[in-house]
Amino acid sequence: MSSTLFRTKRVEQSILDTEEPEHALKKSLSALDLTVFGVGVIIGTGIFVLTGTVAKNNAGPAVALAFVAAGVACALAALCYAEFASAVPVAGSAYTFSYASLGELPAWIIGWDLVLEFALGTAVVAVGWSGYIASLLDNAGWHLPAALSGREGASGFGFDILAAALVLLLTVILVIGTKLSARLTSIVVAIKVTVVLTVIIAGSFFIHGENYDPFIPKAQAVEAGNNLQAPLIQLMFGWAPSDFGVMGIFTAASVVFFAFIGFDVVATAAEETKNPQRDMPRGILGSLIICTVLYVAVSIVVTGMEHYSKLSVSAPLADAFKHTGHPWFAGFISFGAAVGLTTVCMILLLGQTRVFFAMSRDGLLPRFFSHVHPRFRTPHRPTILLGVLIAILAGFTSLSELAELVNIGTLFAFVVVAIGVIILRRTRPDLPRAFRTPWVPVVPILSVCASLWLMLNLPAETWLRFGIWMVVGFFVYFFYGRSHSRLGRHEETTADEVRGGGEPA
Repeated sequence: MSSTLFRTKRVEQSILDTEEPEHALKKSLSALDLTVFGVGVIIGTGIFVLTGTVAKNNAGPAVALAFVAAGVACALAALCYAEFASAVPVAGSAYTFSYASLGELPAWIIGWDLVLEFALGTAVVAVGWSGYIASLLDNAGWHLPAALSGREGASGFGFDILAAALVLLLTVILVIGTKLSARLTSIVVAIKVTVVLTVIIAGSFFIHGENYDPFIPKAQAVEAGNNLQAPLIQLMFGWAPSDFGVMGIFTAASVVFFAFIGFDVVATAAEETKNPQRDMPRGILGSLIICTVLYVAVSIVVTGMEHYSKLSVSAPLADAFKHTGHPWFAGFISFGAAVGLTTVCMILLLGQTRVFFAMSRDGLLPRFFSHVHPRFRTPHRPTILLGVLIAILAGFTSLSELAELVNIGTLFAFVVVAIGVIILRRTRPDLPRAFRTPWVPVVPILSVCASLWLMLNLPAETWLRFGIWMVVGFFVYFFYGRSHSRLGRHEETTADEVRGGGEPA
């Protein structure tokens, strides 16, 4: 039985499956499109909120170094993703990579994990977008009925009509075509980056050097927690991280890391890329480098405009401009955040549908969902199904407590991909690799260690919820996926032919 659970799908077979007319996606994306996708999904509200919040609570002006540390941790994972995406240019990202290196059960686990990660991520971002739009509407004197404003603070019926409408609209765009999605994303990302650059340039004129003193504030001990809200590492070892000081930089890095989540979504579009061997590494690494530079620049500006101890937690960058006597920037920043969240939501939804599509094409989920639209060449069935479900989820559910599941799901994928690079180097040294992760196995091992460290800093409650979702996934696999696996059925057919050929006539 163990041999069937860890049977691997040959890379050549994965690529061959993408050429079946009914299951083939349209190749229309370039390196620029992929880079825009990456920047579009990484830059969200985090750049406007998280920078100042972490500076005040964890690292002071040294939050810029925390972004560098988090960027390095992501770069280690990105190097592993780049090798896999160029060697296995198939939809599904970490799921497909795992199938080729670790086996069917690990691939199912990571695929099931990604379905949760992208679904919750899309819903959480849609709810956040709804909040910004509702605020802008309120400023214009237009007020939504309480029953259609979401579950937060609702005493009776509550449905977030704006969040649900956004998801449904993006679902239609994704069904029509990935290239259309890329064009829309390019426009929105241009607006978003313009807002960020304007904030950086304008804010630099209001920097006061004394606000950087001290650049690394004196360390402060943090009392260890003993409940499910405490980080898992505290419950396991009784160790509590410190704020500020040198160790505070790494504490801050474990927080700001989550502002980088999303570059891995680029890998899910490998099958729709014109030249994936060349363009996937460029898109993954290029988007990560651009976003790291922007994050560091914003953190330097916001801590220079106002002393870190006086920064607000809810809207630090906007309030920093108010402090300098330029309150109109607050509305400008809110506009940039609202526009930016549109692309974040769309690209997360795109990533989820591609993982779901790849799993259904392999038979681990119903094959009904693996057929592409005859005209648009997009996986319209899973896109419509997941779009409707996520719209309902975003409309009816308060997701603030579930948001951290997105983080643990991403980190888990990072670990699996890094291990997969090492294994595939040993099992398939002959496989053509347009991009090779440097210093294997050192870089993948460092990536695993960095991801595990960040996972241990997540609350124990998040681990518990993640474990429950994984248990449900095991049941689905053993009661459906394992018996419907195309790879398993192919092996059974081959075995029957071998036995039949050996029998006497």
